[in-house]
Amino acid sequence: MKMEQGQWNPYVAGALSGLVIVGSVWLTGKFAGASTSFVRSAGMIEQFFSPERVSQMEYFLKEKPIVEWQWMFVLGIMIGSLVAALTSGSFKSQAVPDMWQAKFGPSVSKRGLVAFGGGLIAMYGARLADG
Repeated sequence: MKMEQGQWNPYVAGALSGLVIVGSVWLTGKFAGASTSFVRSAGMIEQFFSPERVSQMEYFLKEKPIVEWQWMFVLGIMIGSLVAALTSGSFKSQAVPDMWQAKFGPSVSKRGLVAFGGGLIAMYGARLADG
């Protein structure tokens, strides 16, 4: 796979992503997703502190807080994105991205609050849609 200017070819990356999703449905009968994995992770953390409480929660009676294929898929996304950034030479650790800084300034706390709020809204929407 040839990288130009530190970027992967979007057509190749899109085709590979499509194959992963098709394989997911074919092998497991389920679509690849992430929001259930975040809820299960929260359940695993809570189970560490209060196992009796988690065992009584209605949600966790049907969706056990365990490491399963979808949880590993999300972990693979994180590892794969790190590998992609490192191999393309585009990895850069910074608290405030250049585009954000140009529009909203260099405040790390402001960026963190907006990112956290956006994540909450996205996760709420995904869970609301049962995704």
